[in-house]
Amino acid sequence: MRKKGKRNGVYVKAYTGSNSVLLAMNIDETMRRGLLGFAIERVQVSNGKRKWLNGLLNFPHISRPPGVPSPTNIAPIQKFRWADYTIEAGEKYQYIVSPVYGSAESPKLAPGPTVTVQPVTAVGKHIVHFNRAAAASQAFSRAFKDVDKEIEQARKEGRLSSYRLPPNALKWLSDGLLEEITRFLDRAVDSSWAIDIAIYEYELEEIARAVEAAHQRGAKVRVLYHARPNDPQTAANEECLRNLPPEVKRPRITNSIFHHKFIVLSRIRNGQREPEAVLAGSTNFTENGVYRQANVVHVVNRPDTSREFLTLFEQIFNGATTAETRRFINVNDRIDLNVPFFTGFSPRSQPEDLDAFRTLIGLARRDVLFCTAFNLDDGIEEALIGQPNDSILRFGIENQRSRITGFHADRTANFAAAAWLKDGLEGFLKESTKGQRGNILIHTKVIVVDFTSDNPVIISGSHNLSKAASRDNDENYLVIRGDTDVADAYGCELLRIYDHYRFRFKVNQPAKARGFRPFTLDIDDSWTNGYFTPGSLKMIDRDRFCEKWS
Repeated sequence: MRKKGKRNGVYVKAYTGSNSVLLAMNIDETMRRGLLGFAIERVQVSNGKRKWLNGLLNFPHISRPPGVPSPTNIAPIQKFRWADYTIEAGEKYQYIVSPVYGSAESPKLAPGPTVTVQPVTAVGKHIVHFNRAAAASQAFSRAFKDVDKEIEQARKEGRLSSYRLPPNALKWLSDGLLEEITRFLDRAVDSSWAIDIAIYEYELEEIARAVEAAHQRGAKVRVLYHARPNDPQTAANEECLRNLPPEVKRPRITNSIFHHKFIVLSRIRNGQREPEAVLAGSTNFTENGVYRQANVVHVVNRPDTSREFLTLFEQIFNGATTAETRRFINVNDRIDLNVPFFTGFSPRSQPEDLDAFRTLIGLARRDVLFCTAFNLDDGIEEALIGQPNDSILRFGIENQRSRITGFHADRTANFAAAAWLKDGLEGFLKESTKGQRGNILIHTKVIVVDFTSDNPVIISGSHNLSKAASRDNDENYLVIRGDTDVADAYGCELLRIYDHYRFRFKVNQPAKARGFRPFTLDIDDSWTNGYFTPGSLKMIDRDRFCEKWS
């Protein structure tokens, strides 16, 4: 839910995600003179605990090692957007945003507005949950210093491949995503419930045990799994499914990819399944999917949506070939862009899904946020990145074969960051390249169009937005229009990933530039100039994320 605050010519707008909040600021030009930035204090309402949010830049006279955070009452934020990724769903927080004046040596905080937010994973009929994954590598190193040292020691001794992170570190990386999956499975409490799973990679023991537990409680369990001939993934799936009886599991024989990751939860009434909810998203049931890669789990508690997934599941479980499935989807899943909520599937004979994605992206009037993996369809990529200097703000990350490419705002500052680092957490978290074309650390396939508006559009699912995903693979996706609460859950996460890799790119530049001056805060209000230059990218950013109101 979005909240606004205003005081003394300072404005703040909070976009609240499932476990994060994005604060966008604005200020009257009369308050700009002498502005050194913003100090942001957070109050946890339940216990009154107060904390200054941190930044990573300091004034020139403050000597701190690179990457060591500083509280914003000492080193204020010289931006008009800042985010807090250290909060917990369900807790209520107040944010006090104070403009900072005075001098670098003696900053003075002036009164500013307060907003109160409560991050939740459940928004209406939706539950949206992200993991922290490798994009939180810097925070991981601060939170688990001893583990960081263990990883480095294991690397030096050549035993990194056998090293396993301790449970508390894995739980931190999952950040509730694994628990969301197992909690969904636990809803099948007895024989009056059914669980139907369609999955590409089924390897994580914690999920397998939760499925087996549901089966032992009497729930009607069925599993469809990827089974391409001579594919090692087939053997891995079957090994993890070994404890389920043969009649409840079936291979999806395909020469492409059975790329689904969904679970349908149904009640059994009069011997028939009556769907109640579906869990979908981008997360494979693997260590990579839950802990390493950036992923999303999206639960929809709607019988109509769940029935669409179950109907497709029944077709395949009852033996439909890829060609027969394609014909079924062609007839029964006609794309309709005029509805607020649409569920889509592939494979398809014609690329109507790709055409629809391009159309939705083309409707953007304010901004486009995206995180994608693998090779995008050329037309979709062109629509996402637009033209240099166009009027749409674009913040995008694409995980390509060996690097992560960022598409920055007006296309004039694109950048590339390494897909993984040789040191620290990401060195350990480097994904196995077996069956992959590169090191995939960003596995979400998400687009948010006009995030800052009152009518955003979200595209999310297993669909890789590629020709193969449309024509050959078994895939699913959701298109949600006009739901700002769901958009906030997605948008805050996309900006978290974007900011991580943008920051990494920036801090890596000094090593490549002779005579480079370390990043520091400005000692006067000159940092605001770009934000008040008519037509500038920064001014557009300031006004779109936090428009002023009377």
